[in-house]
Amino acid sequence: MVRLTLRDKDNTERALAIAADEAVRLNAPLLAASSSGETALAAMRAARGKGIADRLFIISSVYGSRGPGLNGMKDECKKELDDAGVRIITAAHVLSGAERAMSTKFTGVYPVEIIAHTLRMFSQGVKVVVEIAAMALDAGAIPHGAPVVAVGGTGRGADTVVVLTPAYTQDIFSTKIHEILCKPY
Repeated sequence: MVRLTLRDKDNTERALAIAADEAVRLNAPLLAASSSGETALAAMRAARGKGIADRLFIISSVYGSRGPGLNGMKDECKKELDDAGVRIITAAHVLSGAERAMSTKFTGVYPVEIIAHTLRMFSQGVKVVVEIAAMALDAGAIPHGAPVVAVGGTGRGADTVVVLTPAYTQDIFSTKIHEILCKPY
């Protein structure tokens, strides 16, 4: 495992290079979380440089997460990704979604949030990669039962790369984390 001492965008290029190399080695899909689109464009460049742009999937936050009717990814970014043939999956966060509405309204912690907080003990990015892989599987974008390379981060950019075989949200505990390739220290 590569220890990254800095977080997020300071490590984005390095994390994406590690991820693209591993996706090539495993002949696996490459998933990258991106809210604003900056990491998405960097992932597109990394995948294109390795000839795997056709296996790149960008997982984005749902509309409304930035305010009513709003999505964090800029329209120009979406167009550039779309023009390059990169698939964007926009879905509710598996490890918060509707449960966050309950914890916000009624206070307290609920079971799905406990899963999220447990994964954050490794790093925020580890939580993110488990989440985006389940989101991609739920959307039918990636094959069931096959490993993927997933990239996540702590807020902005990417700092975590994990090889995992995701499970559907309804069976999240069947997710298998095979290897953490890099994460912040």
